[in-house]
Amino acid sequence: MKPAAQHAGIRAAVLVFVAAAGFSKLGAAETPEPSGQPRHQGPEVSAESPPAPWWSLALLVRPAVPGTGEENPIDAFVREKLAANHLEPSPEADRRTLIRRLSYDLTGLPLTPEEMAAFIEDDDPQAYEKLVDRLLASPRHGEHWARHWLDVASYADTHGNDHDFIRPHAWPWRDWVIRAFNEDKPYARFVQEQVAGDALFPDDPQATVALGFLAAGPWDHTLMVTVREDTVDHRMAQNLDRDAMVTATMGTFQSLTVQCARCHNHKFDPVSQREYYALQAVFAGVDRADRPFDENPSIHVSRRHLLAEQKKLKQPDEAFLTRLESLEITRKVTAWEEAWKQREKAWQPLSAVSVVSTGGATLTRQEDGSWLAGGTRPDRDTYILTARRPAGKLGALRLEAMADDRLPQRGPGRWDNGNFHLSEFRAYAAAPSAGESAKPLPIARATADHNEGPGISAAQAVDGREETQWGVHPRYGEPHQAVFELKEPAEFPEDTLFTIVMDFRSGAPGHGLGRFRISAGSEAATPMPTALDEVLRLPADKRSPAQRRELALTVLREENRRALEALPPPQMVYAVASDFPPDGENFKPAPEPRPIHLLARGELSRPGDLIGPAALGCIPGMPADLGITDAGDESARRAALALWLTDSRNGLTWRSIVNRVWHWHFGRGLCDTPNDFGKMGGTPSNTALLDWLAVWFRDDAKGSLKALHRLIVTSHAWRQSSLAWQGAETDADNRLLWRQNRNRLSAEAVRDTLLMLGRQLDLTVGGPAAVQFNAKGDATFNPGGNPPFVDYEHFNPDASEARRRAVYRFLFRTVPDPLMAALDSPDGGSVAAVRGVSTTAVQAFALMNNPFVIRWSGHIASRVTAATAATPEDQVEAAFKLILLRQPTDAERTAFAGYLQRHGAANACQLLINSNEFLHLD
Repeated sequence: MKPAAQHAGIRAAVLVFVAAAGFSKLGAAETPEPSGQPRHQGPEVSAESPPAPWWSLALLVRPAVPGTGEENPIDAFVREKLAANHLEPSPEADRRTLIRRLSYDLTGLPLTPEEMAAFIEDDDPQAYEKLVDRLLASPRHGEHWARHWLDVASYADTHGNDHDFIRPHAWPWRDWVIRAFNEDKPYARFVQEQVAGDALFPDDPQATVALGFLAAGPWDHTLMVTVREDTVDHRMAQNLDRDAMVTATMGTFQSLTVQCARCHNHKFDPVSQREYYALQAVFAGVDRADRPFDENPSIHVSRRHLLAEQKKLKQPDEAFLTRLESLEITRKVTAWEEAWKQREKAWQPLSAVSVVSTGGATLTRQEDGSWLAGGTRPDRDTYILTARRPAGKLGALRLEAMADDRLPQRGPGRWDNGNFHLSEFRAYAAAPSAGESAKPLPIARATADHNEGPGISAAQAVDGREETQWGVHPRYGEPHQAVFELKEPAEFPEDTLFTIVMDFRSGAPGHGLGRFRISAGSEAATPMPTALDEVLRLPADKRSPAQRRELALTVLREENRRALEALPPPQMVYAVASDFPPDGENFKPAPEPRPIHLLARGELSRPGDLIGPAALGCIPGMPADLGITDAGDESARRAALALWLTDSRNGLTWRSIVNRVWHWHFGRGLCDTPNDFGKMGGTPSNTALLDWLAVWFRDDAKGSLKALHRLIVTSHAWRQSSLAWQGAETDADNRLLWRQNRNRLSAEAVRDTLLMLGRQLDLTVGGPAAVQFNAKGDATFNPGGNPPFVDYEHFNPDASEARRRAVYRFLFRTVPDPLMAALDSPDGGSVAAVRGVSTTAVQAFALMNNPFVIRWSGHIASRVTAATAATPEDQVEAAFKLILLRQPTDAERTAFAGYLQRHGAANACQLLINSNEFLHLD
């Protein structure tokens, strides 16, 4: 057979198979060319026999509960399945096993031996249910269940990728998740806040924090920040960043792999490439950045209004510009201008005693009190000016960089193009009394009429770093000024000696200041741009409408700035944002949502149709159109998607979350691929039960996760023993739940339990990540180049940071904790919808040799020996009761007593910690 004919034959066979299997998307229209026209058409499906919808995309309806309705509905569905397969449920687990399982399942921690004994002896018929409610009400519940959600969001405290830079403000979102689970936030609200909390609940500061979900995963700092924004690499990184947001949102809340449609229509599920890019368009206006928020709701509201006003002042629309002519604003401008005139009069040039250039330049005094540099032009220089002023209050110093025809390009700098680089500006004051040393005058803020950019500004001249500077590129040949506001304005007596030090030691060589003057004032005033300074010196009736408008905007901006500065400093959360300070020249917010094109084959070089924001069209009864009326409003896009996700008709949302919760309770979901409900994922072992749970959770429980937990853990299916074997031949994987699964403790549970058994677990809730490793100098968090280097091996296991719950530990994506990694804790490098559960020799070695385990085994042994008599048998009994929550058998007591005598109590306790009985729930 010829290759072409062979290929055609294979394709025909595949299409026949696909049609028979109901995979309606495989073979559908391939990626369109930029013109938007498809190149090939897939097979048509007969209108007479439409394929049944895939189980996850079928209309969500409540199935009837089998049986009489007298038992937990979960058990009714499970028993029906078991009966159809000639199986019986296993008996309930013994009370010790049950309470240990329950405590770990709901809180990630064991109960104490005393609590265990009390429960076993409690004859109250509702003892178990009361214990369930107590554990659900514990703050430990949210800490444990938040760890599940962090896995799905691939949370960590670093960016990942090449250098894995620190992400210092990630943790507020982690704390938000913990609070959400503890407060039992309704699931619809839980979803809405994480996708569009700022838009849907603008007055709730925590709704802003919730946006950390969309930013929780890895982020490519190198391509997003250090690579030029007009390059293919930078644009590719932006595309992949939006892809990550789409993947996180749709994979988490819809359990769909829509990202498979980035380069072509989804091969298996009814998701087109056009729909994929419509979802990208939802996130086209946001980036990941540190975002301010306030715990205090009233301050949050004030800051939000001021920031919105600030944005409008930066980019005023016509309606806003019209308001500038109002009587109210005109009066405000007049009052401000009069105050400005008074402040201008108050500036007094310092009366210099001496001026020195350490680089050897000649500084000559001019008639107006300024100084002109000439002679040698050193590569690096420092000007030191000593001066006096009349007695009075000093609140600010003003540096005027003045243009002069004698300077290159009229200056104000000495370099060939007229620029200068002021790396540091410092001020000192010495009292007139003899022998008094000069004291520094701390500078709170520096502003200038013009800055080269965010990273080359007057603020960099007071940051204490020689490698940064203020410059005025490309505005040469004109005067500029900077005002340095003192942190603590004060009264100074006559004859106080002031010293001003100006360093020109960073940036390009030879960039000293050519002509300058330094004045002092009682209070600070933001320097006016040169053009506006000229406007202020014109009579009011001589100003043009454009000049009046610019002056009014300046006054309102200054008023806005002062109001923002009067607020307490905000907290920061790493989240998605559309307005944030630029990080260098390449990473800055988009003024409006970026245009999204359908990319042929996913290639940036082949843009096709412009795509607007929309959702999926495969949900029964749900339109793909999001009904967005203002395409320029970025937050409206996310808000519309959030409401679409939580619509009661969106069956995927409700099926997805109940399946996740089931998975976390049983170790396996009813559908065993929690992030993929498509045709390449699993199929439910009990579709009727899954649908009933989804409807019950949505309608009856009103989205209460605690109600769902309570329903599950009070069912016989969850409470049954894991030790039966009667269904092993029929259902070896236990998909029908004829017994409970035997689950291993998570890495976090092992670590937290050791701390708890040693009575040193720090139960402080929330706060910055606990650093549980030794940093290696700047290389650990240095944003300058090398990958991170951390030392877990020699970190003190008795340090206070080591005693925090594992959910609060600092997570490196590329350098995981060896103990936690050995026990299958994810590192945040990728989504962990299902944690890997391995059994390797490395785990045994870690539990035998890890310094943390060894040290805390010693602490546990000290507790055991301090609380019991000196006999080895008594110590063995105490160790068993504490670690395994049971009495040892006679044989165990004898064997362990001998081991304890030979190797000590610490080794005996560590041996129990290594046992399967400790490491597994049953």
